[in-house]
Amino acid sequence: MPRKGQKKTKPALPGDARDAAGFTALLAAYLAWLRVRNYSEATARNRAHYVGDFIKWAHERGLARPSEVTKSVLESYQRWLFHYRKADGKPLSVPSQLQRLLPVRAWFKWLCRQNHLQANPAADLDLPRAEKRLPKHILTVAETERVLAVPDVSDPLGLRDRVILEVLYSTGIRRMEVVNLKLHDLDAERGTVMVRQGKGRKDRMIPMGARAFAWVARYVDEARPSLLAGPDDGTVFLTNLGTPFEPGRLTQLVRDTINAAGTGKSGSCHLFRHTCATLMLENGADVRFIQEMLGHKSLESTQVYTRVSIRKLVAIHRATHPAAAEQPLQKHAEAGGFTETTDELFSRLAAEDGEEETEIHRVTGGDGDG
Repeated sequence: MPRKGQKKTKPALPGDARDAAGFTALLAAYLAWLRVRNYSEATARNRAHYVGDFIKWAHERGLARPSEVTKSVLESYQRWLFHYRKADGKPLSVPSQLQRLLPVRAWFKWLCRQNHLQANPAADLDLPRAEKRLPKHILTVAETERVLAVPDVSDPLGLRDRVILEVLYSTGIRRMEVVNLKLHDLDAERGTVMVRQGKGRKDRMIPMGARAFAWVARYVDEARPSLLAGPDDGTVFLTNLGTPFEPGRLTQLVRDTINAAGTGKSGSCHLFRHTCATLMLENGADVRFIQEMLGHKSLESTQVYTRVSIRKLVAIHRATHPAAAEQPLQKHAEAGGFTETTDELFSRLAAEDGEEETEIHRVTGGDGDG
């Protein structure tokens, strides 16, 4: 057993590593191919992990080479994943099953293209249908402020934690993008953050609010010098040992802070990403601008937030549904509990939409594609 703080050593894959046509050798060749073509190290590790899981499963069933794998073998593995139960007795979710199957399918596609196989057994594999699920939790503005108020900013580590949360909330950037953030990526004068080598190895420049920049400036002046140990490579957020964060450690820090706030909602870095996007959308941001800010390759990924941003839908529901309020809208308005009639509400919402479209046209000089 590794001691606390030590990284676990991953056991070697089963089978004969000297067999050039065996699982182990061909997986190593595949990983080398990915790196030569500038795939990220995270992608290589991910595929090594999940293809490795398949290789172990196949080895337990007497298979030693990819050439011995047929479509029926892959279908058996797919069924095994479906019936698998975790330590808590729960099955793998559909996204988790896909997370394990897609790297295996990509590996067999590569094996066929590189002429290691004459035919691809995964070519016609029917994968589980992906679920279109909404984010489990979204923080309100008040709940977010409760979370932000948890760290003790009189302590250098507490101040650092507050600034991490402020940056996550203001920008919606990913966990690894926070980990890799450098001081020279922050431009307070322009109000921007340069995210370098984000998902898909893409750079993007995004806005960050004045409040977040003010907290960053305080952290850099008051706390970061006391955390720095050894040569300074410019990493913004440092641990108590003066080193950059490991992704898992950052996740735990943010999760613990959210739990301590007592909002009844759980999550970690991605909860702030969801919250940032949803609140911006509810306040009138065009979904295409949010797509650019979050670094989504496809607009479809961003449009999930249009299904959780329901401010206008709630207003219309309250105005029109007979069971949405204790009194009809007009009577409620007459009693002083509502200041708008139905017509006035619809007119205001239409005007808001028109103002948003006009602003988008003004900023982009066109149709808002940016």
